Amino acid sequence: MGGFFVFAIPIGIILFFLLFSALFIVKQQTAAIIETFGRYSSIRNSGLQFKIPIVQRIAGRINLKIQQLDVLVETKTKDDVFVRLKISVQFQVIREKVYDAFYKLQSPQDQITSYVFDVVRAEVPKMKLDDVFERKDDIAIAVKSELNDAMIDYGYDIIKTLVTDIDPDVQVKAAMNRINAAEREKVAAEYEAEAERIKIVAKARAEAESKRLQGQGIADQRREIARGLEESVDVLNNVGINSQEASALIVVTQHYDTLQSIGEETNTNLILLPNSPQAGSNMLNDMIASFVASNKIGEEMRKKNEADPNMGTKRSKTRRKPPSSDDPDVTY
Repeated sequence: MGGFFVFAIPIGIILFFLLFSALFIVKQQTAAIIETFGRYSSIRNSGLQFKIPIVQRIAGRINLKIQQLDVLVETKTKDDVFVRLKISVQFQVIREKVYDAFYKLQSPQDQITSYVFDVVRAEVPKMKLDDVFERKDDIAIAVKSELNDAMIDYGYDIIKTLVTDIDPDVQVKAAMNRINAAEREKVAAEYEAEAERIKIVAKARAEAESKRLQGQGIADQRREIARGLEESVDVLNNVGINSQEASALIVVTQHYDTLQSIGEETNTNLILLPNSPQAGSNMLNDMIASFVASNKIGEEMRKKNEADPNMGTKRSKTRRKPPSSDDPDVTY
């Protein structure tokens, strides 16, 4: 009886380990590939699973989640600029093609990387550097299309491809920054010039309007002065003073008013010439004498023209002989 227990204990331990090795767990979003004596047998999905100990084994596990692979590609553009592009590829194993994904490719990530290199180095050399920045979506679409056609046979679905970074050479970036800075300075200078032009135009308009208003004010002032003088002469005429005496009185009055206003300024160095008491009267007399003489000359000329209408015509046609040294009336 004791020997039986001694023999049964090792058998129990063996059976326990066999049962333990027969049970296994497959995680969520994972598939397990089962082989029987080295040959593909089945695919087990998530949950508690059973396999025949010793006969069957887990050949591998496949991740069914969406995965991302970042590929850094260096290539040359059409305008001979070397640029580095970072391509992010999002891919996933198709549930119905787990067998192909596990057995057909040794290293799917290396395969994807090779296709990305091939497509990028075929597309980018057709573009200039500026076009690479503007058409990065076209590059991503071309990579996705090529990868889908190639990887679908291996059980992989390309979800999306993204061009996440475009990095030109350092000197090229510095040159691009200088170009952009120059363009912005040019635009800023144009805006500043336009603003300055607007200021100048506005200032000129304001000055023109000011001059117009100033001229209008001076004209109104002179008009009022003339109206005041006219009223003053009319008032003096009404009290028996004739126009000439009234004009003389007004000129003398304005003369003394001017002297008074100058005298009120303590720091003025203005001298009014002439400044004698008879200055106003003399000025008016001279003006009247000039007017009278002009009127007399005009009246005499009018009378002569009425007496001999052809006199002006003959005089204009007769050329006067220039004086000579023999002429006794010429004095040197």
